[in-house]
Amino acid sequence: MDGTQNLSKRAYLAIGMMLFALFFGAGNLIFPAALGQHSGSNVGWALAGFVITGVGLPLLGVMAMGYSGCKDVQELASRVHPVYGLIYTVALYLSIGPMFATPRTGTVAYEIAIKPFTEGVAMDMQPIFLALFFGISLWLSISPQKLVNRIGNILTPALLLVIFLLIVKSFITPLGGYAVPQGEYVTAGGAVLQGFLDGYNTMDALASVVFAILVIDFVRLSGATSRVVVTKTVMEVGAIAVALLGIVYIFIANIGATSVERFGLFETGAPVLTASADFLFGAVGQVILAVIVLLACLSTSIGLITSCSTYFHKLYSKVSYKVFVVIFSIAAFGLGMFGLKTIISAAIPVLMLLYPLTIVIIFLALSDALFDGRRCVYSWTIGLTMISALMSGLETAGWAPDVLKAVFTQYIPFQGIGMGWVSFAVLGFIFGLIHKALKSE
Repeated sequence: MDGTQNLSKRAYLAIGMMLFALFFGAGNLIFPAALGQHSGSNVGWALAGFVITGVGLPLLGVMAMGYSGCKDVQELASRVHPVYGLIYTVALYLSIGPMFATPRTGTVAYEIAIKPFTEGVAMDMQPIFLALFFGISLWLSISPQKLVNRIGNILTPALLLVIFLLIVKSFITPLGGYAVPQGEYVTAGGAVLQGFLDGYNTMDALASVVFAILVIDFVRLSGATSRVVVTKTVMEVGAIAVALLGIVYIFIANIGATSVERFGLFETGAPVLTASADFLFGAVGQVILAVIVLLACLSTSIGLITSCSTYFHKLYSKVSYKVFVVIFSIAAFGLGMFGLKTIISAAIPVLMLLYPLTIVIIFLALSDALFDGRRCVYSWTIGLTMISALMSGLETAGWAPDVLKAVFTQYIPFQGIGMGWVSFAVLGFIFGLIHKALKSE
């Protein structure tokens, strides 16, 4: 194929479905289900916010990597400073890799797909399941060039088919009416904002800049070599993936919003899905849900292990890619043994630190031409954003001094709603433009 030509429709679809499956872990089922339950009749407003961070930002992340022309995340982040680029990228990969996201895939799969079937069994089945789960992930991650075939052509169609069965049956057999909105979702504005913050939990914006590198590599392997074609193709493939995400979010949230009347209000989305699947399909309902969760978690685990191993092999080539696959699979197994609750709690402060930095670097990459790609704009914007991001991380971890918390809450716009970093980012961008203008004179 000529490098200036577009990919075939079959290649587009396969890579797009692979990207969807990489994004779509069990959390992408759990969080919209919980959002639906708590937002009730305001589910539309909540979804509007959720889609921005759960769908829009991942698409922008994929687009930013394609548009930037960078070979990896570190090269993009190094536009701020080479040292920052290294530290940020290592932190990002460890967070979505062996520290939090990868172990979470195994523990979520166990909690939803396996644990309900092991009630009454005296032996703890979690170690056995995690060993098997990450063993399969290791095996399927050893040959990354086969990801499109294994995930895009096999796992994803199976996953979408089973999800489609659940959605169709929910319309044939309605669960009930829309519930009364709860907590932050009571007002339309509150529902939008809370939905926006709920979208952080998917971690897809963080993963988007990482998975985009896999997509770019596969697009090039498929024959596209020119930067224009690669950028265009990556954007279109990303659109396919996030469109599928958005469709699933809408219908799963609707199941949650109509389930309260029948099942009551749950704290998380997992029992919502379990109860709904049991009601809609009877005895086989839990089996159907287990298949969905296992397929979703396995495909995401493979993508994360592959991405992390590829990056760290490039960073330290003396250790082979396959050795890194083994190391990260074992690490995910070990940390998964701490359990889902511990992993989620430990991840939140890190997410509050990394999410603002990732969102800002995405927007800087997309607007690069507006300020001629000048480092001073990148440095000022990220530098000030980091002040707020560090504060959010410390506050979430419970380590922030009370005096500092009071000052931020009182004087920083949007700090009280968890969006104080926006003010810092805008101010940093303005300072960066002023710096650029002064140096140009």
